[in-house]
Amino acid sequence: MTLRGRLTAAFLVVVLGPVLLGAFFVASTVTAVDRTRSTERLAVAASAVRTSVDALCQQLRAAADAVALTGDPAVVAGQLVGRGLAAAVLVSDVSGRATYVSPGAPSTPWRDCSEPVAATSGPVRALAARVDRRDAAGALLGSVAAAQLVDPAFVARLAAVSGVAVTLLDGGASAARFTHTTESREVRDGVLAAAGHSTGERVTETTKGRYVRRIGPSVGQPLPLVLSVPSTRPPGLHVTLAGVVVLAGLLAVLTAWRLARVTTRPLVELAGAVDRVAYGDLTARVPVRGRDELGRLAEAFNRMTRETGSYVAALTSSRDQLRGHLAVLGDTLASTHDLQRILRVILHSAIAATGARAGAVLLVETGGVLVAQCSEGLDGRWPASDPDGPQTLRVPVGVGVVGAVAATGEPQRGRVEPTETPTGEPRCRTYVAVPFATPGTTSTPGTSGTPPGMTSTPGTPGGTTYTLGGERPADEAGAAAAALGVLALYDRVGAAEFDDDDLVTLRTFAGHAAVAVENVRVHEEAQRLSLTDPLTGLWNYRYLRESIRREVERASRFGRMLSVLALDLDRFKDVNDTYGHAAGDTVLAEFARRVRGEIREVDLAFRQGGEEFVLLLPETDARGAAIVAERLGAAVRETPIAVEAYAGPIVVTVSVGIAVYPDHGSTGREVLEAADDALYVAKAAGRDTYRVAEVRPDVPTREIPVPAGAVSPTDGLPRAGRSVQVPREPGGHARSESAAGVPESNRSGPAHARPEPADGTADAARAGPDAARPGPGGGASSGPHPPRQSRGR
Repeated sequence: MTLRGRLTAAFLVVVLGPVLLGAFFVASTVTAVDRTRSTERLAVAASAVRTSVDALCQQLRAAADAVALTGDPAVVAGQLVGRGLAAAVLVSDVSGRATYVSPGAPSTPWRDCSEPVAATSGPVRALAARVDRRDAAGALLGSVAAAQLVDPAFVARLAAVSGVAVTLLDGGASAARFTHTTESREVRDGVLAAAGHSTGERVTETTKGRYVRRIGPSVGQPLPLVLSVPSTRPPGLHVTLAGVVVLAGLLAVLTAWRLARVTTRPLVELAGAVDRVAYGDLTARVPVRGRDELGRLAEAFNRMTRETGSYVAALTSSRDQLRGHLAVLGDTLASTHDLQRILRVILHSAIAATGARAGAVLLVETGGVLVAQCSEGLDGRWPASDPDGPQTLRVPVGVGVVGAVAATGEPQRGRVEPTETPTGEPRCRTYVAVPFATPGTTSTPGTSGTPPGMTSTPGTPGGTTYTLGGERPADEAGAAAAALGVLALYDRVGAAEFDDDDLVTLRTFAGHAAVAVENVRVHEEAQRLSLTDPLTGLWNYRYLRESIRREVERASRFGRMLSVLALDLDRFKDVNDTYGHAAGDTVLAEFARRVRGEIREVDLAFRQGGEEFVLLLPETDARGAAIVAERLGAAVRETPIAVEAYAGPIVVTVSVGIAVYPDHGSTGREVLEAADDALYVAKAAGRDTYRVAEVRPDVPTREIPVPAGAVSPTDGLPRAGRSVQVPREPGGHARSESAAGVPESNRSGPAHARPEPADGTADAARAGPDAARPGPGGGASSGPHPPRQSRGR
């Protein structure tokens, strides 16, 4: 909204606000007073109706008592009916059979005065009071009921007593039907509809200006009645108030438009000058039309533009002085390994040194895409179709300005015309982009300006746009880039283009960025090598100690199980002695590859030392661990390992020891030792098999009833605390109850059955919904630890 529109709106709020509030106050006050008066009238009328019905019930009860106390009920009943004290009398014996009924009595059942709610639905024909009839000794002889007709005359008497319109509902269950009413036909339907939506005895208003209240049925007043009174609010009040508001609004709009037009003219001129200055024209001036506040603002703006021009000149002269400090800045930035912090410092320093308004540092990632690692001042610089802009600046290598710089290794600077369409990069008027490569290497600029495998499209912002051609893989496209990344700056202060001096300055900062990226990568690679086994690529013993402690803590915190598998290649010393250590290294590397292919991504595989390996299987019980052990044994046994320079493949087998936290140990060390002991049991049983460790005798266990059919937990994950101990089998090993039905692998024993059916349910039993098996080469991550000495296996 423009300033003129805001001023107009403000004036309208100031003028129309009191008018609207006054109209609202008058309407609400009149409505509140009318409702209060009508509510009071209905309350008085309800009290009068209850009093009248209660008096009638007392009269009927006295008449019934008189009949009950006489020896000849028929004579007394006839006298009471004749005097008009009751319309009918009903005398019943103990069994409820009528012994006397007044002639012309209304049909039963009659509505009893003592009933709080009608026992049955239907129209109310008569109101009755019932008393017990007893003999001189107090024995119950029956009952006497005296009734009074409930007809239009009765309802009319209630309306006359209360001073309001009265409607008798049909049975009280719904307000849609009525028995008798004193309402006129014009308002009857509205009254019944309002009564149907009311709850309790709350007062509601109809659309035709009447207030309605329901009373009864209740103790002492069993009749379902609806009372209504007309509203006393003046007719046409809201229409009159609306007309006043509309008229006041029209006058206010005309006045506000005139005042806003006169007031905003100097401001429009000032806004135009501000736009020119924003685009770099520091010669823009605003005419001073008076000595008021706007005139003083125009003078201040003119003075500001003159001083800004001086400041820009001073900034240009001080830029050379800033370059002398870049060497010290580079040494400081190269001393830390926090890449994000280093790049932010470099970007901020580059922006301050060149006078840019915005910038970004982008690195080439897998797939040949430049991704901004840090940026500044890019908000609001995206195309109109995407006003919020992307969360992260991403530019394919070869596309746009920064993409071409990364692909060719040549820096670019220039100006972008407003008519040119952006290519996914921020909108700008001037730009400069410099690539940076690994220290010690040089970018090879393209001789023709178009890198291999790419096609050029003239006419895009910044000159030529480079796009990947053909079906070239993304990793090859990334490899085609001659740079690690690009340092790009946008819109220099003063609207002038970035010059060669800025290019030289930016090259210096880009060199620091390259050193920082390379240092961080070297540091990360050194850290990775310290935690991984160089031969197999698995995690080493150092990382095993850290990982088993962490996984045990996680399993204890969430009440899960953790299975530890100790693996040892059988008679591996014979392989080294027969084929040589080079062949042994090939066997170890191939075995590690097969292990990674048989486990999940969440599982961890370690080389403990020599031919000893360890697997950590989170959220896996003994049955799942047995399935993995059987699968690993088959993967090694069924496919001999081919070794170059030998005629035939080498056949090896593996023995596995299984231990489960918390059944076999309360700490990672105890569980690992239990798995190691189980491994020796497997070795003693003939090798090429697996054994489950014995449950510690000092661990209290309790038996949990298990359904006859195997039922997994709701989340599909094994829970710690399940009893997995079963009697020991011949052969010296204990099998877990959760692993019941999983055959032991022993080449000297019975032929082992594959524990994983074709539908993959064994994997699901092992690890629940997350047990997706990785493909070849996938699965466990590698890690570090020093080797442990072999124990002569």
